[in-house]
Amino acid sequence: MGNSLKFQFFLFSSRDDRIRVERMDNTYFEYSHAFQAVTEFYAKEVADSRGSQSFSGVINLEKPVICSLAAIIRYLKEFNLEKMLSKPEHFKQLSSGMEFMRINGTTLRNLEILQNQTDMKTRGSLLWVLDHTKTSFGRRQLKKWVTRPLLKLRDINGRLDAIADVLHSESSVFEQIENHLRKLPDVERGLGSIYHKKCSTQEFFLIVKSLSHLKSELQALMPAVNSHVQSDLLRTLILEIPELLSPVEHYLKILNEQAAKVGDKTELFKDLSGFPLIKKRKDEIQEVTQSIQMHLQELRKILKLPSLQYVTVSGQEFMIEMKNSAVSCIPADWVKVGSTKAVSRFHPPFIVENYRRLNQLREQLVLDCGAEWLDFLENFGEHYHTLCKAVNYLATVDCIFSLAKVAKQGNYCRPTLQEEKKIIIKNGRHPMIDVLLGEQDQFVPNSTSLSDSERVMIITGPNMGGKSSYIKQVALVAIMAQIGSYVPAEEATIGIVDAIFTRMGAADNIYQGRSTFMEELTDTAEIIRKATPQSLVILDELGRGTSTHDGIAIAYATLEHFIRDVKSLTLFVTHYPPVCELEKCYPEQVGNYHMGFLVNEDESQQESGDSEQVPDSVTFLYQITRGIAARSYGLNVAKLADVPGEILKKAAQKSKELEGLVNLRRKRLKCFADVWMTHDVKVLHTWTEELGTEGVQTSLPH
Repeated sequence: MGNSLKFQFFLFSSRDDRIRVERMDNTYFEYSHAFQAVTEFYAKEVADSRGSQSFSGVINLEKPVICSLAAIIRYLKEFNLEKMLSKPEHFKQLSSGMEFMRINGTTLRNLEILQNQTDMKTRGSLLWVLDHTKTSFGRRQLKKWVTRPLLKLRDINGRLDAIADVLHSESSVFEQIENHLRKLPDVERGLGSIYHKKCSTQEFFLIVKSLSHLKSELQALMPAVNSHVQSDLLRTLILEIPELLSPVEHYLKILNEQAAKVGDKTELFKDLSGFPLIKKRKDEIQEVTQSIQMHLQELRKILKLPSLQYVTVSGQEFMIEMKNSAVSCIPADWVKVGSTKAVSRFHPPFIVENYRRLNQLREQLVLDCGAEWLDFLENFGEHYHTLCKAVNYLATVDCIFSLAKVAKQGNYCRPTLQEEKKIIIKNGRHPMIDVLLGEQDQFVPNSTSLSDSERVMIITGPNMGGKSSYIKQVALVAIMAQIGSYVPAEEATIGIVDAIFTRMGAADNIYQGRSTFMEELTDTAEIIRKATPQSLVILDELGRGTSTHDGIAIAYATLEHFIRDVKSLTLFVTHYPPVCELEKCYPEQVGNYHMGFLVNEDESQQESGDSEQVPDSVTFLYQITRGIAARSYGLNVAKLADVPGEILKKAAQKSKELEGLVNLRRKRLKCFADVWMTHDVKVLHTWTEELGTEGVQTSLPH
């Protein structure tokens, strides 16, 4: 639908059944009912020509959108949150053009962008590496950035220019701004609480005072910003923030700080000229209080006590306290309020009547102040979107500072972004592993060169040799570059990638009755449907969940489809040697690589002359290297995992037998092919003799 609007609902849950589903009656989705509900909701917003234009835009939406919108409005009304839909001009139209790189949930999980795959915590994720933000709203903004990399070169380079400006600036202006950010509370959530009238006076005062103080501090920095900030993005953001924050000063001046801090709404507003109802109620209270005070003179005469004063005990006011020995002089119509062994306390009829009236006025004042407070918040809410824009600018500045700090600490380089399809990385590093290893400096950097001239890398090598880390590294560097971040490499040239798809790991889905292999192929099918020539596709050990022959066939056919039809940049990890033969079929598009390693023979076995087979000992070099690795050395991993020695020996022996059988079959196949093509009888006899030595019965004519 061309005019449809995007309404997004997010459910955060683990892989269990804790998701609550609420169903709504079909009546609410009927167009006539929905149209009436939407019309009534937005009709009250039509106060000017702009509002009228927004109203007409809403009622002219397509029928399915109207029905959905009505249901959402009804649902949000249950929580008094329907106000968030009251400004249709802030709705975002769902267009056919893409704004961000597509990263689905599987890729977010496989690349550990938001959380690691070990304990599902933030530590060890890409967000953890990049997050040096000083504010809560900056942290949330950065989370959006890492899940939505940019596609437009101008926007990406704008962020990169800003980071470069922060890194190379000799002025203290950025440090001063960062210090101001560090002191801010969570103003984004605070503004949301104010907008929906859920905030306390304490929270309102804190938010408004913080923003007002920030405005003053930034205004004082304006000359330095104009002189020392070179980045167009940072200059625009910082210079506009004070103007966007200007409305808060008016509201701060109205408030009584002490009353706001203790939550006393009756004394909250300094100047009551804008609150006539509160002023009227306070005047009435003062009038009754004065009449009660004036009545004290008459009471003194009645009791003949010139120094008589009202007493207040336990919240009870305007009581006349007399010693029990003098109670006889108290008029009979006075009401006894309380007593002790020594004294008794009374309310004269005039006090009873006026004190009741006074308490009624006080209660009404509390109600009036509560209503005025909500109106005050409603009035402040008119500036909500302007202030949110300022907070968004502050969050962006915070994110830029964070990325600059990461770039400086990690010795990152500025990537070059291009429209041309390519990923060229010189000595790239895995961002998370690089940080986790810290100063040990043990990470082995690797280079990558993917482009139209060679857009597919088939990667083989021993288990635990670093294949998965390498392919994740390439994807993460591409994501970081399109976030607008510096990247962990000596040099990097990244062509804009429209999406990253991954198929990695093994996990079933018991709830839906899907096996591990079914999950694997479902993910692969989705990638086949959605990948484009501008996508980066990562397939790790496709086909391992079934028999060898079926697995090889699926892996081979799938990769050939990506090479021939999809034409995306592809990293394909496999343990199937036949898949590597695609390099011969597509020599210009495909390259075979493996993770380097050294095989160390067991010296103790050589010295003893023991004929028993033991697993080879493999030293991982973690270096991407041209060529195919003929073996995967799985038994070496079994050895590292402390599988019992007897099992390892038996496995090594069986592996040797199977390898010998396969090699024999290959040799026979090659010989048969050679013989098939020859016409020399001597060659035929030689071949017969060789087969005879292997115990094969043959019969050839003389």
